[in-house]
Amino acid sequence: MKQVLRTFWGTLAEILRELADERAYERHLRLHGRAPSGQEWRRFSEERLRMKYQRPRCC
Repeated sequence: MKQVLRTFWGTLAEILRELADERAYERHLRLHGRAPSGQEWRRFSEERLRMKYQRPRCC
């Protein structure tokens, strides 16, 4: 039972990290070969927002 709960909470934590953009930020750092910093987070966030709102919308 303890293992099941541990697995459940671990999975939930990973889902929350994905929803909070932490995983995407880690992928961004790895892709660009950069270290985490406030400036890099800002660059990442601005890029994500720009891509989100520049995409054409249907209907």
